[in-house]
Amino acid sequence: MRNIAEQEAGTYALLLGNEAIARGALEAGVQFCAAYPGTPSSEIIGTLATVAKDIGIYVEWSVNEKVATEVAAAAAFSGLRGLAAMKNAGADVALDFLTHLNLTSIGDGGGALLLVVCDDPQAHSSAEEVDTRWIAKIANAPLLEPADVQEAKDLTKWAFGLSEEFKCWCFLRSYTRLSHAHSGVMLGEIPQPEKKAVFDTTKHYIPFPTTPKHAILHEKLLKVQEIFESSPFNSYTGPEQPELLIICSGSGWPCSLDAVEILGLRESVGILKLVTLWPFPQRFVAKYLTRTTRVLVVEEVDPFVEAHVKETAASHSAEVLPLEIYGKNSGHINPVGEITPDGVIHALAEIFKLEYQAREASYEQMVQDIAKPLVIDRGMLWCPGCPHRASFLSLRKAIRRDGRKAVVVGDIGCYTLDIFPYGPQQSNVLHCMGSGAGEACGFGQLASLGSEQPAIGICGDSTFFHASIPALINAVYNKSNMTLLVLDNYATAMTGFQPHPGTGRTATQDTTTVVSIENLCRALGCKVEVRDPFDIKETTATLCELMRDESGPKVLILRRKCELLRMRQERKRPYRVWVDPEKCGGGKCVFCYKVFQCPALSQNKETGKAQVLEEICPGCGVCADICPYKAIVKEEIR
Repeated sequence: MRNIAEQEAGTYALLLGNEAIARGALEAGVQFCAAYPGTPSSEIIGTLATVAKDIGIYVEWSVNEKVATEVAAAAAFSGLRGLAAMKNAGADVALDFLTHLNLTSIGDGGGALLLVVCDDPQAHSSAEEVDTRWIAKIANAPLLEPADVQEAKDLTKWAFGLSEEFKCWCFLRSYTRLSHAHSGVMLGEIPQPEKKAVFDTTKHYIPFPTTPKHAILHEKLLKVQEIFESSPFNSYTGPEQPELLIICSGSGWPCSLDAVEILGLRESVGILKLVTLWPFPQRFVAKYLTRTTRVLVVEEVDPFVEAHVKETAASHSAEVLPLEIYGKNSGHINPVGEITPDGVIHALAEIFKLEYQAREASYEQMVQDIAKPLVIDRGMLWCPGCPHRASFLSLRKAIRRDGRKAVVVGDIGCYTLDIFPYGPQQSNVLHCMGSGAGEACGFGQLASLGSEQPAIGICGDSTFFHASIPALINAVYNKSNMTLLVLDNYATAMTGFQPHPGTGRTATQDTTTVVSIENLCRALGCKVEVRDPFDIKETTATLCELMRDESGPKVLILRRKCELLRMRQERKRPYRVWVDPEKCGGGKCVFCYKVFQCPALSQNKETGKAQVLEEICPGCGVCADICPYKAIVKEEIR
């Protein structure tokens, strides 16, 4: 991550959207920042962590998103400006605390709290594409959604002032195409942190009595709405009396601009960009609804803005003419995935009855004809040398040897690649972080109801600390007969190798206490074994033994450093690996590159034998241990 604090005010810098959010927080005088890593949000805290010591702010990777929000709120209660960042799935984890927080306010000491949530339309790196904008409405929090990178920085800075003025937490919603976009950003001043944390112990921040505090919160929101009605971040471009009005937010704005330009509709179509989404600026929107009879709402995932536009039209029916409102509910805008200029173009073409084709059919056919032999299908696979590949091979062998059709419950991490088309597909059930342990806990109770199938849960080391511990406690308390596999690769590898409580490092790379997974599990009363996943024989045998053990919850920790992390640190291969063609079974075997599926192994098209691709082989040597013909050789490099 670059040092964004060194870039001077009054200059332009090419920033990632998440870097712009981080810079905006610094310009707002943020002093306390916390998050749990999750794509597409990880770079916010990653960027802030690199400058924390230089400018005297506190930054941490928290154990999960709820805790991240709680520790940042403590700073706000103590008069500081705090930030908590997370991805869409993490907002669900924090929701319990968030729905209470604005009932209590965040103090009279000048503190502020900004929640930044980065949604993932199209689920590029997520198990779902939940639209978190509804959380702002549920929790009664002001909601802001930037439409470009400059706005991301400016809105972040502005949101802290809004939070401090109204003593409530504010919600900044980003999304993949903003968080991971680059753009030139005009920078402002970064103030020197001057406030000292002081909590006024004469104050009490509790949600009781709830009803009157809820009423006070709604009074605050009415005042925030007044500010939103005249916010300079909302804007309109187009004719005075448009034939059709596009109302858009977030990525819907640049896509709408492109679509109108491409179709030559600038004289017919107006574009109303909304940045302040909740409380919804009804009067501002109603002013533009009176100028047209047709409206197209362009936004990603859920019809959040669309619902409020319709509500606004109904509330102002005396001023607004009867409207045709197009959007997700009418089928003109896709209710899933990302917004694209093509999507808006097709909606406009249908409404205006225009003929539009981005490319000639003959061109599309030519692209297909060229691409078919040239474009290689690169399915999602574990990296060469990834310990998870060996772990799942052992799991497969153990389940077959046991013979009782064990139920395997996974969750979210690099090991989720198991369920993709190129994975071994051992997991039968997979949901969110921690569900591997939680659902296995339930399957482990089904013996009394007729089940004879062993229950196996899977989680990673970071996920273990994030969400699996309560489920494991539940398993111990209720004596669930389950086995939990903890795949410990020494990092939150899926989102960028961020540290966690088991690594001994903090976000700012300070040395800290290592929280031992095995000691914690043993303290709970679990039977615990630790194995090296590259030892396939021993791992398989241990797993078989644990499945046969019906004494209650068992934990098998498969510990081996992520290969990308190991290679960065050691800068060498442990083994030189090659194939002896005289021993290789060739096409009658294919176990190494079609079953084990290491990308560093392939078939030599001329000989039909297996071959090692030395340029990507990490030299782990596992393939030598699993080759049925003993044709793969590993030689230790000294």
